Amino acid sequence: MPKNHGGGFLKQAILIRQDLKLPKGKLAAQAAHASVEAVFRSEKETLKDWRSQGMAKIVLKVADLKELHKYNQLAKDNGLVTAVITDAGKTVVAPGTVTCCAIGPDDDEKVDEVISELKLL
Repeated sequence: MPKNHGGGFLKQAILIRQDLKLPKGKLAAQAAHASVEAVFRSEKETLKDWRSQGMAKIVLKVADLKELHKYNQLAKDNGLVTAVITDAGKTVVAPGTVTCCAIGPDDDEKVDEVISELKLL
């Protein structure tokens, strides 16, 4: 049964680990991986509404792996779709390095309940 997001504004949050000090291009690629993976895990109706609203995304900083896992779990506990990205390690980080996490898309208020303490990248 589809989740009811109340017809409100939808957004996606992408959390990036700051301790990895990823180059801009790598960071952008990892954020894109997270966004796309979360979309694949989302419900069709939510995606349809999100797309019609312009597919809002925000990119936020987390200090390290521990903080990323904390927010990912909090999001899951609140019924939000998440996608944690583990890098293949072909370029700048070791294989198996967790780089980022996407939350949503979902109702912006539900997403904000999880990520409100984080700063924009």
